[in-house]
Amino acid sequence: MIRLEKICVVYGGKKVLDDLNLTIKAGEFISVCGQTGCGKSTMLRLILGAERPTSGRVLIEGRELPRPDRHRGYVPQKYSLFPDRTVLDNITFGPEMEEFGILGRLTPAFRRRRRELRDQAHGFLRQMGLQEADAGKYPDQLSGGMQQRVAIAQALIMQPKILLMDEAFSALDPKTRLDMQRLLRKLWAETGTTILFVTHNVAEAVYLGTRVVGLGQARVLFDIEVPDSARGQDRERFEKLVAESSHVEQADYEVSELTA
Repeated sequence: MIRLEKICVVYGGKKVLDDLNLTIKAGEFISVCGQTGCGKSTMLRLILGAERPTSGRVLIEGRELPRPDRHRGYVPQKYSLFPDRTVLDNITFGPEMEEFGILGRLTPAFRRRRRELRDQAHGFLRQMGLQEADAGKYPDQLSGGMQQRVAIAQALIMQPKILLMDEAFSALDPKTRLDMQRLLRKLWAETGTTILFVTHNVAEAVYLGTRVVGLGQARVLFDIEVPDSARGQDRERFEKLVAESSHVEQADYEVSELTA
């Protein structure tokens, strides 16, 4: 699905990524961890097509795709919602603009398609654990966790093959963060979407990913498959292994909370 070949990215004479190589199969859930400034977000932007490498190639299903498209969804740390649009309008905005643009919104075809998209959006709201009454609310009427659920629905309605999440849960309180982790694992199991999830949190990386990739010194330091046992009795030992390998921050809540 994704291949990064000999990627080098230089900003102002500093190498952010240097000879980075990574292959990701369709349907994998990749947790990416590492210290601040190690190139995690840069790698996501390269895969998204929002940035080009200084050298090397980013291949999506064997092709270089230099611009973002609907097949690559992106959920940032800060909620990407339009404050002047309702929840329902936020979710449907992406496909409406892609299919019709500005002028196309004046046509009868748009009105028919808009009804279909709104029906789909209501379905995503239910899937995200939100209520029908939330559809008409504005972002400032929602909690942080609710806004992040809408942001995920906003990405998923485009039916992306790849979902890129850049520390998407880091601003949430521990309880809401745990709820969102469980929801994301459930959605991944149901859809088979290829997910790359950037986090500083070791427990989160191990709980979510089928693989944990650690970045540092501008390249991949380690690439570890997460066995099923790492979600059970061996979890604490496995988290320690990842933390020692990557020197990233330890979890800010107890392991037992994640295995409950």
